[in-house]
Amino acid sequence: MKIGILSDSHLKSDYTKEVIDFFKNENCEYLIHAGDLCIEKNLELLENSGLKYIAVFGNNDRNLFSLASKYNIKSEPYYFKIKDIKFKLMHLPYHLTPDCDVVIFGHTHIFESDYKNKTLFINPGEVCAREKPLIECVQLGINENEYIITRCFKKINEKNFKKEEIIYEK
Repeated sequence: MKIGILSDSHLKSDYTKEVIDFFKNENCEYLIHAGDLCIEKNLELLENSGLKYIAVFGNNDRNLFSLASKYNIKSEPYYFKIKDIKFKLMHLPYHLTPDCDVVIFGHTHIFESDYKNKTLFINPGEVCAREKPLIECVQLGINENEYIITRCFKKINEKNFKKEEIIYEK
């Protein structure tokens, strides 16, 4: 199973579209957005991707609250399952407890990946390239005995994403 994870799109819908198109080309089955979508256009891009998706509100998404029933956007922390894997999704890193298989968060704009106490923690970094001139996202591959985290990033003026892979045995 391949999941595309992104966060902190802010006002950069063109970068968000680049990331979603990249995930589709990489054959991701699901999209997970960890908040700070900021504009409805970013929600429309998730909705129109043709992929199953889930998103949570970030601290800059107050203006999107009224759209919760129109799009698949939830309050944090949001728990859900894909197949037999339990996820917790949030924007603010306030609930970083190992109470599920995978914990996904955003807000810091910094890529993080850690596996401890049988819980995988992931922050995909930032789509918006605000803190550094990089568009960042993560592909999560889940196999029976391992998690494959692929950090994907590119400079805003480059065409192709670069990849760095981290593998954790379950």
